Amino acid sequence: MSEKQILIGKKLYDSICNFDHSREAREEYYRIMDSKILVRDKEQTIREQILRVYAMLFCDDMELPEGSLAGPDEIEATADRLYIGTTGFDPDHWYRMKYHFPVIDDDNYDRFAALVLSDLKAGPLHEAVVNDGDMLLVGEKNPLLLTEEERGSQKLRKIELG
Repeated sequence: MSEKQILIGKKLYDSICNFDHSREAREEYYRIMDSKILVRDKEQTIREQILRVYAMLFCDDMELPEGSLAGPDEIEATADRLYIGTTGFDPDHWYRMKYHFPVIDDDNYDRFAALVLSDLKAGPLHEAVVNDGDMLLVGEKNPLLLTEEERGSQKLRKIELG
């Protein structure tokens, strides 16, 4: 298991889930996100790696240059497009609602991206994929503007991390 796989895992997921309630969780989150790793002989932080992977997986229709990092605007624009298992407004299916991220801005955009990726690697979403067959689904642009019928028939992409 690579250093990156260890760092983007359960400890990161738990630190994000407890971020607002524990100083130790915040410290662990920042320790992990600021950790340096080597990627193709280039040193970068886990934060940079997460933002690059998030851009690749979820911002493909935003015309970002290849290898770009997702920023606050890209993450805010894509957060409402993520569904667990099926589309819908209920907190059990709408990723952003389930994890209580009412605002995504300069202060927490990287935390949201890290939550999504660490959940896919080692959180309940990973367990749901393995045990229940649920997936992280990416819907079309502006799902908030879609009617219930349109949301039900929108084109969805399944996201899996190997």
